[in-house]
Amino acid sequence: MIHIKQHIFRFLYKYIGKPIFFRIDPEVTHDMVEWFGKLLGKHSILQKCTRWCFDYRNPALSQHIAGIHFPNPVGVAAGFDKNAQLMSILPEVGFGFEEIGSVTGKPCAGNAKPRLWRLKKSQSLLVYYGLKNDGCEVVKTRVAGKSFRFPIGLSIAKTNNTETVDAQKGIADYVQSYRTLASCGDYIAINISCPNAFGGLAFTDAHLLDQLLAEIEKEPVKKPVFLKLSPDLQEKDIDAILLVCEKYTITGFICSNLTKVRKNEKIVDVVPSEKGGMSGKVVADLANSCIKYIYKKTQGTYIIVGCGGITTAHDAYEKIKAGASLVQLITGMIFEGPQVIGEINKGLTELLKKDGYKNISEAIGTSIE
Repeated sequence: MIHIKQHIFRFLYKYIGKPIFFRIDPEVTHDMVEWFGKLLGKHSILQKCTRWCFDYRNPALSQHIAGIHFPNPVGVAAGFDKNAQLMSILPEVGFGFEEIGSVTGKPCAGNAKPRLWRLKKSQSLLVYYGLKNDGCEVVKTRVAGKSFRFPIGLSIAKTNNTETVDAQKGIADYVQSYRTLASCGDYIAINISCPNAFGGLAFTDAHLLDQLLAEIEKEPVKKPVFLKLSPDLQEKDIDAILLVCEKYTITGFICSNLTKVRKNEKIVDVVPSEKGGMSGKVVADLANSCIKYIYKKTQGTYIIVGCGGITTAHDAYEKIKAGASLVQLITGMIFEGPQVIGEINKGLTELLKKDGYKNISEAIGTSIE
């Protein structure tokens, strides 16, 4: 039955939904989808209908990681639900967890429009939002004291303005967000890799990262902490980051964020702007390389979340076998449709069975020699 439903919704999205959506400005489309998702999430009957249409569950996909129960390994990456509006509907679509944000210390209007483009042939997006969000205080009101059907992560970044270019003010901004949001949700992701903000990737510098993590470590409320990395980092940069992280209580890494590098054989469209970073298929190999490098370098010490270019179960499985315990996506859903989440989860159970694994955790890192 689930296969038939997935086939029907794939057909409807491919031949009706996607052609309509892709004629509309991508940011307008996102805002429309967000509005509709909020509506679905407000009513239990609509939640149940959505669950019947899309959700797929299998105990082989369930894991306990860092004290958190994940019903399946496929999550929503930060950037889709920037302001904590969709937590009630996304689990019904079949996601195993969600990462909200990135959220900043102060409200942020983001960069000037246009700031989102589709690279249709490349199955990618060019993103220049610039950390548009309502700020940590507002987001807290939407998450604090509430329970959801899946784990919630909160991605924090420094406010995108000229003030936070100063390193100490940038650190204070991160700490403000952490302090405000650490009592909410299940984990915190520290985004040190947004390519679209004032000051660039300052905290990929080992010295500044050391200062940032030292301040975060002082906070009394403790949560699992992940660092979100740029796919454009060199191995020497990753080595320096790993060396710093050994000093602090870091749970793991999210590999990876957007790529700014235009020299990439997977880019087959004309990139419409020199600004912004790219998601989707163009970042897939970069993310996979980052996962493999960190997993092998640290011998599986850290939890890795794989993000970038996932549209099929094989894409997700490749990241898991490379060392990722969990995976995230946004762009794959935009290009393939909401049924793709269930397709990936169903496909993962079939791949596990084929390889003789009883649980997804058994496949983690198995392609690393």
